[in-house]
Amino acid sequence: MNDKLVFLGLLYFVQGIPYGLQSSLLPIFLRGAGHSLTRIGFTKILYFPWVLKVLWAPLVDRVGTKRRWLVATVCGLALTCLSSAALAPEAHIWGVAGTLLAMNTLASVQDIAVDGAAVGLLKGRGELGLGNTAQVVGYKAGSVFAGGGLLAVIDVAGWSWMFMLLTFVYAGVALFVWGAPVLDDETVRGQQAEGSRRGGQGADAARPWRVWRKLLAVPGTSWTVLYVLTYKLGEQGAVTMFPLFLLDHHMTARELGFWNGVVAMGFSICGSSLAGLLLAKFSIGALMRRVFILRTVSMLFQSSLLTVLEPSSLMKGMAVLSMSVQHFLGGVITTLSFTTMMHCTQRAEESIQATHYSFLATLEVLGKLTFSALAGGLVDWFGFQMAFLFFLTLSAGTALHVWTATFRGALREHQPKEPPQ
Repeated sequence: MNDKLVFLGLLYFVQGIPYGLQSSLLPIFLRGAGHSLTRIGFTKILYFPWVLKVLWAPLVDRVGTKRRWLVATVCGLALTCLSSAALAPEAHIWGVAGTLLAMNTLASVQDIAVDGAAVGLLKGRGELGLGNTAQVVGYKAGSVFAGGGLLAVIDVAGWSWMFMLLTFVYAGVALFVWGAPVLDDETVRGQQAEGSRRGGQGADAARPWRVWRKLLAVPGTSWTVLYVLTYKLGEQGAVTMFPLFLLDHHMTARELGFWNGVVAMGFSICGSSLAGLLLAKFSIGALMRRVFILRTVSMLFQSSLLTVLEPSSLMKGMAVLSMSVQHFLGGVITTLSFTTMMHCTQRAEESIQATHYSFLATLEVLGKLTFSALAGGLVDWFGFQMAFLFFLTLSAGTALHVWTATFRGALREHQPKEPPQ
């Protein structure tokens, strides 16, 4: 089990690096250069490959092995970082955008392969909980490394050295994946299944609507689709905009890089880790019912801080506390949500599992991406206080939706069952 966790955690770590660069480093860089919140919000379009990944997920499911896809995409990320080391970001803003777009494209393909490997590797409630903890914690650790750690040292080390470091990180991971023994069984299964892929499933490749029909017929998919589209909306708006409010009134970019990029994300990782442990002891419905209410209360507290515009040590402390609590609860919710998604996917037949999980993950990204792209415009048009009132309303609505689902049975249907002893 430890080998599986290390393998998954490391791959999700490098997968989180592009997100950290774009979500933490780029907005502060652009805001410091005088760009509007609306324009910063529209940089979320660089995440668009994550929305499209469901289109090429069947290719990853049916062609080659997960090991080959993982090595190819991680090597591609290393080469992208190597070429980006020659850029001067102040003079080549479109080059920076192109770098992040390429990294998001490669990371989205990598995500399909590693998710497919995880669905096959993790068995039972215990492994599901710990495996999804490794997924979320690894991804967020990569985000912290790129968006917090690198942001804190970029003024000293420079752009080129930062991307040279990332080149070596990706190259090392590619070598690790190439020799990872946890995928040996996957290679054997791929060889054994080759005949069936050329046979009956070839008809599905020629008629893609059959694949979609299979995806939607998997038990629990309808409820999970609605959930992943909506569960992060209010939180995403607050997490995206509150640091920029602090940048305008209370903190410097360096302070934000530390408190929001490192400390708050550290709390997020703690929340994700705790959720994995709690899943082994409590039902997912009971956990989600309580944590969504706590998230709404924490957003109410954060919204109240928007009335304070004068800088003070007390306000900084309250802001750090607010971001830490929000990220901690967000980490718990993310692990619970991805465990729900993965258990739903395990009900699908093996030939479409990577595609099914990518479908759910694409919708999860689509919900967050669409709203975070609009959040800056809402703040520019209506102001921080009115926009956060809307974010709070969305969060309360999601809490009500989850609370209702736990009593009507939708969440209970998603609870993993222990395999027979």
